[in-house]
Amino acid sequence: MDLLGSLALFLAPSKVDRWTRALTDNTFSGIHQLGWFDWLLLLPYFTLLTILAVYGAHRFAVVRGYLKYRSRVPKVPAKLFDSLPRVTVQLPLFNERNVVDQLLESVLKLRYPKELLEIQVLDDSTDDTHPYTEALVARLKAQGHPIEYIHRIDRTGFKAGALQAGMAQAKGEFMAVFDADFIPPEDFLEKTIHFFSDPKIGVVQTRWTYLNRDFSLLTEVQALMLDGHFALEHVARFGQGLFFNFNGTAGILRRAMINDAGGWQHDTLTEDSDLSYRAQLKGWNFIYLPWIECPSELPVDTYGFQVQQQRWAKGLTQVALKLLPTIFRAKIGWREKAEAWFHLTPNLSYPLMVVVSALMLPVMIVRFYIGWDQMVLVDLPLIVCSFWSVVTFYLLAEHELYPNNWKRAVFILPFLLAMGVALTISNTKAVIEALMGKQSAFVRTPKYAPKAVGGGRATAYKRKSGWLPFAEIAFGCFFLFMALYCIEVMNFFALPFLMIFVSGYFWAGCSTLWQEHQARLRYERDAAKVEIEAVS
Repeated sequence: MDLLGSLALFLAPSKVDRWTRALTDNTFSGIHQLGWFDWLLLLPYFTLLTILAVYGAHRFAVVRGYLKYRSRVPKVPAKLFDSLPRVTVQLPLFNERNVVDQLLESVLKLRYPKELLEIQVLDDSTDDTHPYTEALVARLKAQGHPIEYIHRIDRTGFKAGALQAGMAQAKGEFMAVFDADFIPPEDFLEKTIHFFSDPKIGVVQTRWTYLNRDFSLLTEVQALMLDGHFALEHVARFGQGLFFNFNGTAGILRRAMINDAGGWQHDTLTEDSDLSYRAQLKGWNFIYLPWIECPSELPVDTYGFQVQQQRWAKGLTQVALKLLPTIFRAKIGWREKAEAWFHLTPNLSYPLMVVVSALMLPVMIVRFYIGWDQMVLVDLPLIVCSFWSVVTFYLLAEHELYPNNWKRAVFILPFLLAMGVALTISNTKAVIEALMGKQSAFVRTPKYAPKAVGGGRATAYKRKSGWLPFAEIAFGCFFLFMALYCIEVMNFFALPFLMIFVSGYFWAGCSTLWQEHQARLRYERDAAKVEIEAVS
């Protein structure tokens, strides 16, 4: 049979008619009466979907704020210092052997009077990063560089504790902070320090960019996620005079502001957001300069990315529990309070998504009898708020940052949605732990200095993800079953959304297991190589 004959048979009137009747069949509409069990499913399901849609609709408010107030981002400081202040550059490290060299190399190139500059290497490392970095700093200091090495025996307070301990010994009036994977541009201090000539400014934050953005599909997705935050959210909040946060790196803080706000505190995993809100409640102003780019590295494996997101999700929820009561009692406007709520609580959507996922199949069965017209009336607003807000938000961010090649983001968006789904289980665990008051260690994200090692990896990090990838694969199977059910009842409208869930969970679970298998093999090869070299 030729191709035309095959198509004619496939699209035979009987099949077309059967599909049309299935998709438009309202036989049960007005006949089937919803019982108490149906309402027990539908009411919580649509209540949770409405809450999720409200968080989605907030992205439209961010887009509006960005478009209306982006011109308020300053290009030059209002005035210059008559004499430059002393600056301390703080470099918190923990087992970062792969990136130490490139970090110190870039920081030593910062253009600033040497007599007014102090560099602190705050090393809490427990592996060979400690002796290597200590010896390296000693050599650099002997060469005349203004650099000091501070090593703590314990990790009390983790990064916040290291920054606070360093500040106790620092001589600078301002603290520039760079995480281990960042490479600040040579003119970073020259471009930022004069904004502090206004005594009310407590923080100057710059925009992150990514050295390994094109390393893999995973890093492209992460870059797209972070671009939305740095290109739109920060600009919209700053432009409207709302609270926004120092991102923990690639920025400068006024020492007096840190002390006035109560110093670095370590009762949350996002000490930067905690300090930011405490400082702004004290009346300090923050400045955001998106036109200053500070390159960094993105996690290159799925589990590393999830660990980072899990830390941020738990930390922001901890900050919400700690500070939202104070924020609501503060003498600030309702817009500041509302934005603080949306900024600090978005991760509550993850446990809500788990509940929605569990209800989805029985609700789908119940709704089969309601009729398509009622379903569209209910679903359309929720889809516009949830799905199209995401599309609008991230495409605008890419268009603003990369006007010549932003269209590539259209093809990355489905993978972004899938990876957002993939974070559901791990971030739900993080949020529940925060709500229950369970404390946990600051788990750092492994860095590999891709530019320095030619895109490959240096030291291998051995770790286990435990039950997480198996739970993700189980959820993937659950949604695959729902997709097959939709095909069976010819509910093709739900298939694209279900396949995002299927692909997201399978991507996260399977890629984590594969990457851990490869890392384990490489770790064993490296260990065997070291053993052979020691014997020989």
